[in-house]
Amino acid sequence: MTDLTTLGIAAIRDGVRDGQFKAREVAEAFNAKVAGADALNAFLVKTPEHALAAADAADAARAAGETLKPLAGVPIGMKDLFATKGVATTAASKILEGFVPPYESTVSQSLWNAGAGMLGKLNLDQFAMGSSNETSAFGNVISPWRRPNDTAPLAPGGSSGGSSTAVSAGLAPGATGTDTGGSIRQPAAFTGISGIKPTYGRCSRWGTIAFASSLDQAGPMARDVRDCAIMLEAMAGFDAKDATSLKLDVPNWEAALSADLKGKRVGVPKEYRVDGMPAEIEALWQQGIAWMRDAGAEIVEVSLPHTKYALPAYYIIAPAEASSNLARYDGVRYGLRDLPEGAGLQDMYAATRAAGFGDEVKRRILIGTYVLSAGFYDAYYTQAQKVRTLIARDFERAFEQCDVLLTPTAPSAAFALGEKQADPLAMYLNDVFTVPASLAGLPAMSVPGGLDKDGLPLGLQIIGKPLDEQGVLNAGLAIEQRAGFTARPQAWW
Repeated sequence: MTDLTTLGIAAIRDGVRDGQFKAREVAEAFNAKVAGADALNAFLVKTPEHALAAADAADAARAAGETLKPLAGVPIGMKDLFATKGVATTAASKILEGFVPPYESTVSQSLWNAGAGMLGKLNLDQFAMGSSNETSAFGNVISPWRRPNDTAPLAPGGSSGGSSTAVSAGLAPGATGTDTGGSIRQPAAFTGISGIKPTYGRCSRWGTIAFASSLDQAGPMARDVRDCAIMLEAMAGFDAKDATSLKLDVPNWEAALSADLKGKRVGVPKEYRVDGMPAEIEALWQQGIAWMRDAGAEIVEVSLPHTKYALPAYYIIAPAEASSNLARYDGVRYGLRDLPEGAGLQDMYAATRAAGFGDEVKRRILIGTYVLSAGFYDAYYTQAQKVRTLIARDFERAFEQCDVLLTPTAPSAAFALGEKQADPLAMYLNDVFTVPASLAGLPAMSVPGGLDKDGLPLGLQIIGKPLDEQGVLNAGLAIEQRAGFTARPQAWW
């Protein structure tokens, strides 16, 4: 019999529906694989009983002749940024250690309503702040990929590194991620999987622990484009509890998938050719352009002149919003409380935050508080918001000439853990290709395009017009079919 953990979301859904295997068999197979992969440190909490309960419900519904739910029989991993009722939710931070929400996030509830089961809560960079999954208070996530003849552990990308590792290593057929400046797309590229950040507002942020509220957006990570489309349909939708949620019907993205790009124009932004970009990244980009032509698309060069300001603007806006959002963690109502003997309220605040927040979180809070302070608000935060508007206008003008944009996802393949930890600026540069679309709130996706000289995955990014997830998915499918990417990490864990 086929190893059920090699199957993706569509194959599991269809197999359960057609009676090829039982949903419980699927859940048991994935639970066993998760239990044997502690070396990767992808899961912070394992919930095998949740996966089994959802599987049993799917099997009972089929036995009763009922119509199965869209994700019946599909177990997934849940990034530990989504509140899960009765299951510890920490955002990988000590300051929330032991916090068990009495409520369910809208995204996770939507997935459970669609029939999915939860294998567990996935590790991440603390409060989603990081590009390598090295800032978690509960240890680094290790990529399942290795360089040949080299045992150095590699970064799975971040902040959704637990999600990317779980999917790439076959511990889950799909997982939720969140993307603030590239945290779905960059880890997807590093681990050879697909991931899409939808238009800002497509997925509810209610019950998702906030980093930067005007940027955070949930999305799926899975083995291929079709699986991402299936999962996104279940995650998206209007939520009255989220003031930024878009009141729009959810399209049937899976049914409309097409790799035929005849009549479509694919834009290639000239500003994405950055100094020092590895030749392999440029070569993959050119290969991606050739694949787009082969799919019937016309290639046009476009200009996004304010791209060079995107990264500095992002690293003002995101820390500013983080500074505001993280002020709620004070040791008073929930989570960690550090109360030194004889301490007053201010002492408790200081001690709790000093003990609970990691270095990267503290760094971003300090930056954010500084740029929001009275003497610097106009010089930094106001200017960054103006730049954000200019970046959004650049995209609007570019989309007058094309339907989607094609760029690299990341400026390199996965690097070794510890390689960039001493230099925050070098780490921040990992987001150079993904941040602009986040600032503009656009849908964007990474699909694997090939391997570098060390046999590590490289990704291509498609950026679409607002609400055109279909165009992004279709272009991603065109690349996927032509790339023929089937590489998987060799199990060493």
